[in-house]
Amino acid sequence: MNWTVITLLIVGAYLLGSIPSAVWIGKIFYGVDVRTKGSGNAGTTNVLRVLGAKAALPVFVIDILKGYAAVSLASLGGFAPDTPQHLYLKIALCLVVVLGHMYPIFAGFKGGKGVATLVGCMFAFSVGGILLALATFAVIVGATHYVSVGSMVGGLLLPFYSALCGDSDWRLMVFMAFVSLLLFYTHRSNIGRLLHGTENKTYLFGRSKSDTPK
Repeated sequence: MNWTVITLLIVGAYLLGSIPSAVWIGKIFYGVDVRTKGSGNAGTTNVLRVLGAKAALPVFVIDILKGYAAVSLASLGGFAPDTPQHLYLKIALCLVVVLGHMYPIFAGFKGGKGVATLVGCMFAFSVGGILLALATFAVIVGATHYVSVGSMVGGLLLPFYSALCGDSDWRLMVFMAFVSLLLFYTHRSNIGRLLHGTENKTYLFGRSKSDTPK
């Protein structure tokens, strides 16, 4: 095992995660630091609420790509594919890139929750599983307008979806179960607001009359 290479890959994953797409796009194109508006979160959902879909889409795509790219760096680790060592390296790179997104060195260590980055990582583990989780997310958000609920439920079902699609390595299942718990942890403030009925709703195409406050 070449520890120098492994270390460089981990540092590279953190730096990829630290690309603060929400902050940079907000500042460069709109003159707004999204961390000072809305929920204060440097992620797709807050960008959507504060700056709109035109700004949120590139943020979402970039965050997904950096997650996928970071995990894909495992191919440079020198381990044969489909070995436990290769999987462990992919898992480590996933955790580090999400850590970079949450605590980005390029944005004062104040980032987002890492959901889109996690989605990108999961594409490198189980394409079928993450597509089903995204479909679940879309249905729940479309019905409730709560992105936090869609994220948590999609994450909770991800291990089952991945197993359904044939990605049933027990190590991967344990990791995905951990990812589910991580999503609940990062959304703990949202859970509190949901319980108190104060969670913000997100509307892609404007509010319906029934959802408009009276």
